[in-house]
Amino acid sequence: MTHNAGPGSTGSDWPPTADLTALRARAAMLARIRGYFADAGVLEVETPIASRCAGSDPALDSLHTRWHGPGHARGLPLYLHTSPEFPMKRLLAAGIGPIYQICKVFRDGERGRLHHPEFSLLEWYRPGWGYRDLMDEVAVLVRLVLGRPDLPCERLTYRGLFRERLGLDPWATDLSQLADCAAAAGIGGAASLALDQDGWLDLLLTHCLEPGLGAGRLTFLCDYPPSQAALARLRRDAVPVAERFEVYLEGVELANGFQELTDAAAQSARLHADLETRRRQGRDRPPLDQSFLAALAAGLPESAGVALGLDRVLMAALGVREIDAVLAFPVERA
Repeated sequence: MTHNAGPGSTGSDWPPTADLTALRARAAMLARIRGYFADAGVLEVETPIASRCAGSDPALDSLHTRWHGPGHARGLPLYLHTSPEFPMKRLLAAGIGPIYQICKVFRDGERGRLHHPEFSLLEWYRPGWGYRDLMDEVAVLVRLVLGRPDLPCERLTYRGLFRERLGLDPWATDLSQLADCAAAAGIGGAASLALDQDGWLDLLLTHCLEPGLGAGRLTFLCDYPPSQAALARLRRDAVPVAERFEVYLEGVELANGFQELTDAAAQSARLHADLETRRRQGRDRPPLDQSFLAALAAGLPESAGVALGLDRVLMAALGVREIDAVLAFPVERA
């Protein structure tokens, strides 16, 4: 698959990169998802794609534009969402109940075999549920979409995975041990890297552990280090964990879910810490979503939520390796 068609090209790049089988499979996937949630009594919603605010996650960068509306002669900056999470939680706080959304999301700088700057996301929230209950539902839905009702599932903890397969305790290992492990694993350029604890853990996870997850089954990796909680609640066990999970199939991450953090003050502190990290990195610092924080302060119900990458699920259903094979027109042909 080539990614070399330039802007304004009118040559041989006009056809879609997805074939008719893939386009029909996408339509069938969306119909199954909507049918499942209709039967389950979960309401489909839409929230804005463009917002005055953006997520602060240091791992993500937003695409943005400007709106030249009344009172904004210079243009009001608008950010294309990387996830519909914040406005969907505002709906939860308003008491709307269980909800889902199928939408396009946007992430700058992402392009590759599994990545595209615009991709399809299914996100849903279950008030009153725990994240373990939500893992059960993710398994049901993915099996339905793939047409594999007997697909096995397993659950592994983040700490257990590192201890069993790398001989490291991610809660108690220092930077030098993590760097030594990366070098011993043959990760290219590891010796020249200067990463923090989570940077090394992420490097080891993606290079040494993820390729073996989800072999012939759905693997749910759960209970992450507290420093990787993002928008998840912390559980104060003897070894504290973030009540977060990710889902893998054949070495590919499909979904990321949380027991949602409902404490407005704690969430505000995390978002400001993200902005400080972005400042140190010399990155753009978008305005925080104060409406989201106000919704938390007003009272977000105990909820579990998850985001599922639909393009990757479709890739798994069709057995293809390149995301372009399930997109009608990737960015180079858009």
